[in-house]
Amino acid sequence: MATEPSEPMDPSLPSADHPVSPDGPRRPAVLVFDVNETLSDMSAMGERFADVGAPPSLATVWFAGLLRDGFSLTVVDASESFADIAAEALAVSLHGQPLDRPVDKAVQHVMEGFSGLVVHPDVPDGVRALRGLGIRLVTLSNGATSVAEALLERAGVLDQFEALLSVEEAGIWKPAAGSYAYALERCEVDPQDAMLVAVHPWDIDGAARAGLATAWINRAGGPYPAYFTAPDLTARSLGELADQLG
Repeated sequence: MATEPSEPMDPSLPSADHPVSPDGPRRPAVLVFDVNETLSDMSAMGERFADVGAPPSLATVWFAGLLRDGFSLTVVDASESFADIAAEALAVSLHGQPLDRPVDKAVQHVMEGFSGLVVHPDVPDGVRALRGLGIRLVTLSNGATSVAEALLERAGVLDQFEALLSVEEAGIWKPAAGSYAYALERCEVDPQDAMLVAVHPWDIDGAARAGLATAWINRAGGPYPAYFTAPDLTARSLGELADQLG
């Protein structure tokens, strides 16, 4: 499904109207799903670190660091693929660890973990419930579409999504406005007809600033950072989100 990378999207959007009325968010025409951690359960990546002799807790630090570096490149109008940044950041993170194999082999083993990730338990039924409301479903990931495709196929819900989109085709990472503009252009909808679904407050904030409605999936029940734009909806699961939009 992937296409050749294009020039970065023009961050201007066809509308900045926010899709919220005094009665709350209206049902969107399109739900735009983040993939990593929103749909995929990345806890197994810690096991990959343990396999090579590194502490499992390093997986969380590494993932946060690769997002930071991707965002930093976006700020200076540079763009690198998620996989390239992930692998380079991983080599840095594993430096000095008591590995049981050469660093390059350890990096390969950890990176292969992406191909075996599963979705969170609430995802299959939640996705079907949301699609059952007549809402179009697409993904928009900072990673490759191939990863999203394999993940959703393993979960048995690939057929519920009309398109799998990646910022690699947009030429600019989320949360830059141009990444959301790319998704809106591909879906042929205005911002007020789309809602981003994500677990990451930085993604919620970026989409809200781009004019989309937002739904924060807060599986852990933690607080939302006050310095980010608040989500329009908050749910503990995709099924709960379907109930709110139903």
